[in-house]
Amino acid sequence: MEDPPAEFGECSKDSEVAPALIAVHPSQDSVAVAVGSDLRVFDLRQGGAVSLEDNSSSGSLHKDSIRAIRYGANGKLLVSAGDDKVVKVWLTESWRCITTVCSEKRVTAVAISNDGLYVCFADKFGVVWIVKLDGLDGENVVIKKADPMLSHYCSIITSLEFSPDGKYVVSADRDFKIRVTVFPKKPLDGAHEIQSFCLGHTEFVSCLAFVCTQEYPQGFLVSGSGDSTVRLWDIPSGSLLNTCEIGEKAGLLESNDGETECCSAVTDLCTSLDGSLVAVAVQRQVPEYSLLQGIVILNCDLSSRTLSHAKVVSICGGTFIPTSLRTCSATGLLWMVTGVSDLHVSEHPSLARVRVISGFRKSNPDSHQHEPLLLEDNELPAGTKLLEKLQGSLSYSEEDFLAAAEAVKKAMSNLLIKKQYSAENREFRKRTRNDKKGKP
Repeated sequence: MEDPPAEFGECSKDSEVAPALIAVHPSQDSVAVAVGSDLRVFDLRQGGAVSLEDNSSSGSLHKDSIRAIRYGANGKLLVSAGDDKVVKVWLTESWRCITTVCSEKRVTAVAISNDGLYVCFADKFGVVWIVKLDGLDGENVVIKKADPMLSHYCSIITSLEFSPDGKYVVSADRDFKIRVTVFPKKPLDGAHEIQSFCLGHTEFVSCLAFVCTQEYPQGFLVSGSGDSTVRLWDIPSGSLLNTCEIGEKAGLLESNDGETECCSAVTDLCTSLDGSLVAVAVQRQVPEYSLLQGIVILNCDLSSRTLSHAKVVSICGGTFIPTSLRTCSATGLLWMVTGVSDLHVSEHPSLARVRVISGFRKSNPDSHQHEPLLLEDNELPAGTKLLEKLQGSLSYSEEDFLAAAEAVKKAMSNLLIKKQYSAENREFRKRTRNDKKGKP
């Protein structure tokens, strides 16, 4: 007897692939890339690869795909977490794991408070947990227990951020919502005061970032979504200030079939230090191998509360569809990675490609003098030595990256687009709901 066909949105082996992630130290002292369960770090001060030291009882770094990596605001800590239900906190001075936290569910997002005292992480059930980083000597691994802080009620949380002033923790989910929660004085007792909801996206919210300047130190929120938009929000009120359609501009980027019509999901974004620019990574949700290569750069004018198209940076020389973006405020470099883990159709089950764009801190991207420029591999900090560590190899075939891009697109659809069940399936699920068991 044949198995019944999977409903749209049900998990398959494609949903198990994990996109490559990148994180950059605030002072660009180091760069980290996660591919599958492999966490790779390159020390730019010493000019060499980092050997991570993990003496925890697990006996290994991570046992399953890493879904989130994040440096703290002062660069002293790096946090990694993922599908193995483990959160690890690394001390960047020694690259030693100083604490391990076990999660009840798979982890989807992490954030570190601005003072470095707390780590928050979200799980696939929609709960945000918090851990206080006290009692750590930097020498021995301390097993910490997390406390629940807030919940999105069974919706996958996709992004987690602290506001620049530390007053709020902002969380986004698969159900189009952005929640702004007051960060309490005693966070281990829970965060019960909701400041606002930012509502307006019509598809999953994939990423969050803040823009702030000396004139606006409290900052404004920018969000990206599967609805092909980037939106600017006022945090305290939750008011939508401006919407920038990315899909139309994304059609100008180079694709390998020449089509211009597309439906584009924003997969990641980051902002420049001066708050004037937003870099946007786009995944085109169109037929197989019709893929987008490059990023969109937006102008952000906080005085007029507007977002506008500035430039399209096309990345030539092979398939490159960014899966993660990060910027370094100290250097104005925009770091990008594309790649995937558990790629079954390739001889390289895990692969990554790192590219860097310079000039991402200029307030006038339309000036030719300060135009964002894609760096060649030999122009990168530490050059090919860095790439050998972070990528694992200096070269992969074009077919490998085409397959990786398609796998990421399918995995995103399976994970973030809500399931649509048939009428028969819906009735069956109603009859077998756990919350009805035991009721008369």
